[in-house]
Amino acid sequence: MSSPESLIRQALDAARAAGPDDVPIGAVVFGPDGAELARAANAREELGDPTAHAEILAMRAAATLLGDGWRLEGCTLAVTVEPCTMCAGAIVMARIGLLVFGAWEPKTGAVGSLWDVVRDRRLTYRPQVRGGVLAAECAAPLEEFFARRR
Repeated sequence: MSSPESLIRQALDAARAAGPDDVPIGAVVFGPDGAELARAANAREELGDPTAHAEILAMRAAATLLGDGWRLEGCTLAVTVEPCTMCAGAIVMARIGLLVFGAWEPKTGAVGSLWDVVRDRRLTYRPQVRGGVLAAECAAPLEEFFARRR
């Protein structure tokens, strides 16, 4: 398997595909063998869909490709920013094996910042997590995006 930094660099590349009105967040799903299955950028504004976060779009595409319905067991999800509550819940429900993320998100993060959905002991499944990988590199596109909007 590739290093966490390599996985996050691929997610940063995916984030570049975000449209001009979408927050530049990227996600990539890798299969159990390390092969890339799917990648996506946020497309909430582009699609007019509140669920069109990069993580959701990438997991949907990967699940379709694997043909196992919804299970992504043994897969790795790399995302440039700490997932929100919706995405963290989907990660748990999809049975992602390893979540690797870049920048922490203190306002909405649900993998340790504001909440910790993925490690809640009441759930029957909890993925492994590696957070803060290339955090500064992942935060930079967000800072640039929001600076342009102000």
